[in-house]
Amino acid sequence: MVGRGPAAVPHIHQHDAVVVGAGGAGLYAALELKKDLGAESRVAVISKLYPTRSHTGAAQGGVCAALGNTEEDHWQWHWFDTVKGGDYLVDQDAAEIMCRDAAPTIIDLEHLGMPFNRTPEGLIDQRRFGGHTRNQGEAPVRRACYAADRTGHAILQTLYQQCIRREVTFADEFQVLDLVMPDGADGRVSGVIALELATSELHVFLAPVVLFATGGFGKIFQVTSNAHTLTGDGVAIAFRRGLALEDMEMFQFHPTGMYKLGFLLSEAMRGEGGFLVNGQGERFMERYAPTMKDLASRDVVSRSIYQEIAAGRGIGGGDFVHLDVRHLGADVLERKLPDMTGFIRTYFGLDPLHDLVPIQPTAHYAMGGIPTDVDARVLGDGIARRVPGFYAAGECACVSVHGANRLGTNSLLDILVFGRRAGKAMAGDAADLPAPARDLEAEARIAGTLADLLTSDRGERAAVVRDELQVEMFRRCGVYRTGPDLAACRSEVAGLRERARTVRLDDHGSRYNTDLADAIELGFLLDCAEAAVTSAEARTESRGAHARQDFPDRDDVNWMRHSLARRSASGKVDLTYKPVVVTEFQPKPRVY
Repeated sequence: MVGRGPAAVPHIHQHDAVVVGAGGAGLYAALELKKDLGAESRVAVISKLYPTRSHTGAAQGGVCAALGNTEEDHWQWHWFDTVKGGDYLVDQDAAEIMCRDAAPTIIDLEHLGMPFNRTPEGLIDQRRFGGHTRNQGEAPVRRACYAADRTGHAILQTLYQQCIRREVTFADEFQVLDLVMPDGADGRVSGVIALELATSELHVFLAPVVLFATGGFGKIFQVTSNAHTLTGDGVAIAFRRGLALEDMEMFQFHPTGMYKLGFLLSEAMRGEGGFLVNGQGERFMERYAPTMKDLASRDVVSRSIYQEIAAGRGIGGGDFVHLDVRHLGADVLERKLPDMTGFIRTYFGLDPLHDLVPIQPTAHYAMGGIPTDVDARVLGDGIARRVPGFYAAGECACVSVHGANRLGTNSLLDILVFGRRAGKAMAGDAADLPAPARDLEAEARIAGTLADLLTSDRGERAAVVRDELQVEMFRRCGVYRTGPDLAACRSEVAGLRERARTVRLDDHGSRYNTDLADAIELGFLLDCAEAAVTSAEARTESRGAHARQDFPDRDDVNWMRHSLARRSASGKVDLTYKPVVVTEFQPKPRVY
């Protein structure tokens, strides 16, 4: 093996704050840390990708705020839509903060240089999105601020440029493997242990405050809008350390993924007036959501598509339906939706000006993750015990503003509001925390694991096990679920975990060893899948994205509560629960 190798003494780096993940949440947090800790502070952002390749850049249609630039709107309306959209599993105190903070956060982002589309008067333009309404559901409202259909890309570029301007330190192409917890699993966090992908050498980044902004885990599913890198790294690392994970059964399937490919066709296409049609040419959403139609919440639209397919009304009797945007015309498609129009032409060879577009639901977004308070401080038990020095924001976190089903455009808002709040909280807490210390036990354990992997030449390749996991999760833990399917899926995941213990690497070198990265990420995926399917099997109701065919009704008496999954010392996944915070809106049936 070329180079020092993972068993050698690791490189040690000292910082005032460490952010893991260079998407919107991580970059906004880093900016706030730099502002609050001072220009001379040492703030490091660690990413396994070059920052502008982070998955925030894939977000398309918009980021919501009740600005009221194109029609009347109020943050209270947004708050209600968020709670209702999440099928009342949303913690309403956290959602209130997000919706109140939305407008000032968007204005701050604008002042940082975000190139929003504009109205003729020069205001930030806004478009409609699914589930966003006026006055508790009266009609759709334009609430999504956007930059064509490249909103996430524009946010990412804006924040990255500002971080460079403020001299944030970037450690690009480093895979974080573990937390530094010198006092044991119940103690503080003092940094992270990471693998340098270019050399396979270990690095320890020490700091009194650490933020995980590592994104989701959509690659547990076969058909997904998520990039190859969304393997639940931060979520799995916290889980392995015995920390709780919240609402892992709640995973959103976006209705309009490109058929078989999973690439997302933004909800903005329906926000601009596109609609779904079945094999009989019917606009079938009128049957399921007579008021909001194609702009009902994502879980409702995804299930409606599956019901049409089950009734034999898929295209040609198949397992997909069509998105019709032909009537939008060249001006809208080329000016407001240029990326989506290009994707359709490139990947399908179709022209959306003249052709119907085949779509199917695609695994899209994790509502669950690492539980935090409203300032992104991680709650180790999922309820009240803060882990000193540890924070999480964005899709890897669960402050529970999304509940059982996230509203479109609330994801970008989440990363901005809570990424910013995380940075402020970290800066305020840093001075009161002890100086960071190394975790020699963890360093030795990680080095040993890497050495074993790099010399492994027996067993299956990680990709084989990963592919089987993704097929099983999509088939049995997807849009519709049953108890027997979930039990079988849980058993299958356990078997795949055993097979993964002896994965084979064909590459035993140290330079950009993608075989090694695949093996590491497979372990993270298995952890996330196990927590998700175990939590789903236990929840005997249908709520939001969790649709049980054997328990088709929502059960507020028994299941108006968050699930908390923890890895016990024996390796078993234990489940406990905590109540949902209800402050303003009592649960009632969702009607769109």
